[in-house]
Amino acid sequence: MHELSIVKNICSTLEDFAVENELTKIGRVTVIMGEVCGVVPHYLTDAWDWFTKNSELLAGSKLELEFKKAHTRCNCCGEVYETIKYAKVCPKCHSEDTVLIDGLELEIKEVEAM
Repeated sequence: MHELSIVKNICSTLEDFAVENELTKIGRVTVIMGEVCGVVPHYLTDAWDWFTKNSELLAGSKLELEFKKAHTRCNCCGEVYETIKYAKVCPKCHSEDTVLIDGLELEIKEVEAM
């Protein structure tokens, strides 16, 4: 379960952010997750709940997830399409010469201090 190490990294980033901004308590953190980022949402929230219990800064904080659709662009015809629906094959020209342009994100969007 790599979600625990992801949460650990997010928390480390938040701790640095808190020091830089003189925060003593964080109440909510919003994270954007691309739909093909490879992270299982409920594992991430479970890891968050477990990890933040021992953090003075983050104890009781809420993790909110915002999901972002994945899109792929065809290098042959330029079509941009939903990755999950069509995978690597362009629905317009049926080429497999395509590239994922978004949907791998896993980033902190917003932090709410208390």
